[in-house]
Amino acid sequence: MGGRGVVEFVDARGRAEAARIARLAEEEARRVERKYSRYRDESVVSEINRNAGRTPVAVDEETDALVGSALDLAALTEGRFDPTVGVLRRAWDFRSGRVPSREEVGALLPLVDASKVSRRDGTVFLRRAGMELDLGGVGKEYAADRVARLLRAEGVAAAIVNFSGDVRTVGRRLDRHPWRIGVREPRDPRRVRFSVRPMAGAGVATSGDYERGFVKDGRRYHHILDARTGWPSPGVASVTVVAASADAAGRYASAAFLLGVERGHALLESTKGLEGALISEDGTLRATSGMKYVSDLPGSALPVSPWF
Repeated sequence: MGGRGVVEFVDARGRAEAARIARLAEEEARRVERKYSRYRDESVVSEINRNAGRTPVAVDEETDALVGSALDLAALTEGRFDPTVGVLRRAWDFRSGRVPSREEVGALLPLVDASKVSRRDGTVFLRRAGMELDLGGVGKEYAADRVARLLRAEGVAAAIVNFSGDVRTVGRRLDRHPWRIGVREPRDPRRVRFSVRPMAGAGVATSGDYERGFVKDGRRYHHILDARTGWPSPGVASVTVVAASADAAGRYASAAFLLGVERGHALLESTKGLEGALISEDGTLRATSGMKYVSDLPGSALPVSPWF
């Protein structure tokens, strides 16, 4: 999952029952990670990658749907997001703080091509040898939704699932107050820029340039790469989206980040069933007109304001 996971829920059937449900929730999250992490040799993603350019790999309906979701996001962003972008890890190492050369990145770009991911007759096939599928851009939110579904099936009336900042709520808080989810200030981790306050079950996801990255020679390099260029997407510091599911919130947060402030805001404003807010690299905030109903922001009808 790439970070810390927390599941909190209320259940009145006793400690033993609550512990059983907690174990089920944890196992479901670990199941998704085992199945789809490209860092695990036994995962279906690793099997697909090992067979790139060789042979299609049979997959189940769950896997086919998740790959389809990633390809849909690639289409939505006009190729800025790409589920085969993981191969660029050979050039980028955000722990070391090393900036790769243009030649290093350029040499890998022919292997980044969503159009070469084939879904046919219950199989997935990477048509070019050396390609790598990476479902990290959609997997964490999917896991949060799966755990939320499990909790509802187990009769839990109120819960919050938080996987590294991607959140899914279940039902309403029992005190009838809205859920309150803080969104950090991109350039100051000690500050909360605003809070999201959905009343009922909802997904909340943030894509930020501060999650994995470094600053070198005055320039910020982060892990949200534009798949067309192989370099960090410029212009946006973070995007937060509130939607009916963590999956939808995560996909549209990623899309808006990659499309940039103007087009990203337009996408969120024009999409039914969600609201969002973008913070640009200079600290300016733009929110959709309905964000004021699910957060403590005034919405985009009022003048935008810089944080400094």
